This record gives sequence, C-alpha cells and structure tokens, in this order.
Amino acid sequence: MADDNQIEFFSSPEKLSPEASSLNSQRPLADRMRPRRLEEYFGQHHLAATNASLRRAIEKDLVGSMIFWGPPGTGKTTLARIVATHTEREFVAISAVLAGVKDIKDAIATAQYNLRTLNRRTILFVDEIHRFNKNQQDALLPFVEDGTVTLIGATTENPSFELNSALLSRAPIFVLKTLEFEALIEILKRAATDPVEGLGLKSQQLPESLFRIIAQRANGDARRALGILEDFHVYALSELSDASPLTNERASELLEKSVGQKFIRYDARGEEHYNTISAFIKSLRDSDPDAALYYLARMLEAGEEPLFIARRMVIFASEDIGNAEPRGLQVALAVKEAVDFVGMPEARINLAHGVTFLAACPKSNASYVGIESALEDVRNHGNLEIPLHLRNAPTRFMKDQGYGKNYQYAHDFEDGITEQVNLPEQLNSRRYYQPKPVGLEKSISDRLLALRTRKKPQN
Repeated sequence: MADDNQIEFFSSPEKLSPEASSLNSQRPLADRMRPRRLEEYFGQHHLAATNASLRRAIEKDLVGSMIFWGPPGTGKTTLARIVATHTEREFVAISAVLAGVKDIKDAIATAQYNLRTLNRRTILFVDEIHRFNKNQQDALLPFVEDGTVTLIGATTENPSFELNSALLSRAPIFVLKTLEFEALIEILKRAATDPVEGLGLKSQQLPESLFRIIAQRANGDARRALGILEDFHVYALSELSDASPLTNERASELLEKSVGQKFIRYDARGEEHYNTISAFIKSLRDSDPDAALYYLARMLEAGEEPLFIARRMVIFASEDIGNAEPRGLQVALAVKEAVDFVGMPEARINLAHGVTFLAACPKSNASYVGIESALEDVRNHGNLEIPLHLRNAPTRFMKDQGYGKNYQYAHDFEDGITEQVNLPEQLNSRRYYQPKPVGLEKSISDRLLALRTRKKPQN
C-alpha cells in the first residue's frame, strides 16, 4: 500500500469496471454525469432546494415558460431536461446558433403533434436564445402565448440586453450562478468514483490536491471541470504503467501536459466583457491600482484587444482625471501609441505603466460634467442668440448691425481677464465647469473664482 504521497493509480487488477470501460469509449464524461433528477442536481441551491419556488413549481407541474441565464457549465441545459422529466413532458431542443425560422416551425409542428396525438405537452428548449434575432423571437410568441410549447431559453448573455420585451414579459428569468469551488470538487469526485457513468476509480486513486487544481482551472464551469478530469484520465492511462505510483507531483505534471492553459471565461461582446471592463474603469476611478491591475490581467489573459483597453484609458484620463492632473491624458495617449508600436506580450508592461499612473492620479470629472450640462442646455434651448460683441463682422453692414461692438480683447487687459459676458443672455448665470479642489484643478478653481467675480452682464 502506498503512503499519502504515493497513491497507486491502478490499485486493482481491473483498472475500470466493465460498465465504465464500455461507456468510456462513447459519450463524454460531462454528458454521462449529467443529473437526471432534481435530487441529483448539484450546485444551484437557490433554485433546487426543497423550499425554492422553482422546485415547488416543477414538483407540482406548474411550470411556465422561463429563461435560464448564467455562465457556461452551470447547469442550464441539465435543469431544462430535469424540468421535462419531472413534469412528464416531451423535450424538443434547438440551438439558436444553427436554427432558423424553419427549424422553429418544425419544432412547433412537433409540439402540436405531441399535444394532439399523444396528449403530452412539450418543452421547447432553445440554447443560446440570445442569438435569435427579433423575427425569430417574434415567431415563437404566439405558440408560447397559446400554450403549444413551454419555452425554456438558455443564455450566457444578459437577457435584458438581448431578448425583446414581449418575450421577457412571458418568460421570467432565473439566474444560475458560477459554481462554487467546493461544489466543483464534489462534482469531480462523483465523476471519478461513479462505477457506471463515471471513471470507476477508487476514492484513494486520485490525490485530493488534483481535484483542487482541476476545480481552480475550471473557473466555475462544471462541464470544463469534467472535461479536464477526463482528459487527465486518458492521458494518465497512456503514461503510467500498471505498477506506476501516482504521486501528487506526478499527477500535477500529467495534468499540466493534458490540459493546457487555464480557461478564463470572457466573451468580447458579452456579459463578462462588459462586467470586466466596468470593474477595470471603476477601480481606476476609485484610485485602486491593485484592483485595476487585476482586471487588466484578466482581460489580457482572456485575449481582449489591447488597443481597446488603451482607448478606454484615454477616455478615462479626460472623463475622470481631467485638469486635476493633465499629464494623465498625455500618459494614456503615450500608452496607446506604445501598445500599437510594441504589440503583445510586451505591451502589457506599457498598459500596466499607464494603469498605475492613472489610478494614482487625483480625480476630477468636472470637464465631463461640464460638457454634459452644456449639451443639455443646447438641446433644451436650441440656437440661442450669440451676443453681438462676440460675432464676426467682416462687412460694413454687419458692423452697422452691432456685430463685434464693444468686444474686449483679453490681451489688452491686465492678467488677461475682461468683464464681458460671453454666454447667451438666457444662460449668463450658468457655470458648466466647476473645478474641484484637488490636484492642479485646485489652482484652476482659485483663478476661475477671481475671474468670474469680475464678469458683469453687458449693457
């Protein structure tokens, strides 16, 4: 018997049970281990617990149309199949990635046949439903409304962005959460030891540390976790002889060779994209360079376009720093140029340079607030009359009309400050730019205070 650091991978003459050996050559492990009953459904306690409203609706066969929203590998498809099983309904599945209006019509025809001939209702499961365009979504509505089908849509994208209001009003959203670390470990252990659907290994055949490494790499995705475990098992079978011990170190080595790079969930146009860039900008705004670097690293690791990040930094430098530290815009533009010139992977250093500077800068959104306020007045008041003294007067007629009359040339005045009012009369009391007493903007604030007290309306 091996000690704790030297576990026999093949501890019995038969490496796998006959059932597991047969299944091993067929369906993927993740599909074989898919729960079939509510009692087996694991990791979404808020939906599947005995007192959860969705579970009670399933058990009482009071299920209506619904949308499951959650990251990949959290059990959306599995839960839809469980709903069909518990309510004894037919299950028809289509993928919005591949399906067109004809496929929807065929699915509806199947549902109508099931109801008319078999007296059985149908659950129509639409995977990646956010990929349906407006016409495809509208094609479903009449049949959802008349009960021909109970629609269950699955999406990794925020339904409020992707689905039309008519469909959302008829299908409440249930949120599935990223699977917790311990839940993934439990799922992996079940798959490893299940003698029929799983790998059929004895509990002591895999080091505990291996399950934890796989769970970390899976990033909350059960399907990926099971795929990693299966790849590791196949690779280990080819590398280890019957007498080979599987130490923790050896298991980690085999895992590295079988799995490749850690998976970071990220979609360049999806929910995780917007969540991550939002967290990045808000961390910069909160002067938190550590969090900003972390979210920068997540985006880079997931393959985000570096110039996209640099462009957002350029915007941030004016929107959230502004005149509190004018060098912020210079640094952001320099980073953009460096990223374009250097390219990845070295450009990560330029990005980090800019991120840490921008995060550490004093913050002011006074310029941003100012332009937004000015735009609001332009939209509300239209083209107000520009004061005559500011108008150009290239002709005698225009001069006779008062264009340019009494204009005060700033350079003719001590310290360059005149007393003329330059806003339209209706807005002459407006103050769009209100500098904050931070960084360089503090001195700007003091100067503007003196300037504005000398401005008086023209007669």
